[in-house]
Amino acid sequence: MIKCNIPKPTVKRLFLYIRCLRRVDVSIHPTISSKELADRLSLNANQVRKDFSYFGKFGKRGVGYRVTKLRKYLEKIAGITTTWNLAIVGMGNLGKAIFHYKGLEKSSFKIVAAFDKDHRKIGKKIGKGFEIMDIKDFSSVARKQKIDIVLLSVPASAAQEVTDIVVKSKIKGILNFSTIHVKTPEDISVEDADFSIFLRALIFSIMYQEQCL
Repeated sequence: MIKCNIPKPTVKRLFLYIRCLRRVDVSIHPTISSKELADRLSLNANQVRKDFSYFGKFGKRGVGYRVTKLRKYLEKIAGITTTWNLAIVGMGNLGKAIFHYKGLEKSSFKIVAAFDKDHRKIGKKIGKGFEIMDIKDFSSVARKQKIDIVLLSVPASAAQEVTDIVVKSKIKGILNFSTIHVKTPEDISVEDADFSIFLRALIFSIMYQEQCL
């Protein structure tokens, strides 16, 4: 049984585990131990076992995990075996870059709609069979296209206003690329993806590592 209140770092490592397991040649390595998996990801075995404890009981002490079985199980609980419908809101440079990113198609995500509030962009074609729609029409389009997740790529000044519009349509989550945290109802998950924060975290790690060498 999967536990509630799983720490966010554990959730992020879940996808690292899946990616790592996909790269294992099961014809040579049909099983993998916590230590072997940890070594491949520069973690420690205790961390791997602790992370896995949130998702259920599997693997045998002294034997390890069956790679294929573990990968399929983790993919299932991570939602990778399900197709998720995405909508991009904010079709500036970032929104267009996300729209044209081919990696989404390979990761069980499907872009089904693109929105903006700029009348100069609304109605313009983007990609095969797509045109940018008015954010005012989000509710009706969301019902028709069964939108699950919104990729929010609007300026900070418009982020909360747009969020207030999309949450009325019973979406399940928002990936927020704006530079402010947006407020949503408790049943809608939000992940902030401000690139500057990730870069600052990287710089901190570099500085800390240099001091400790």
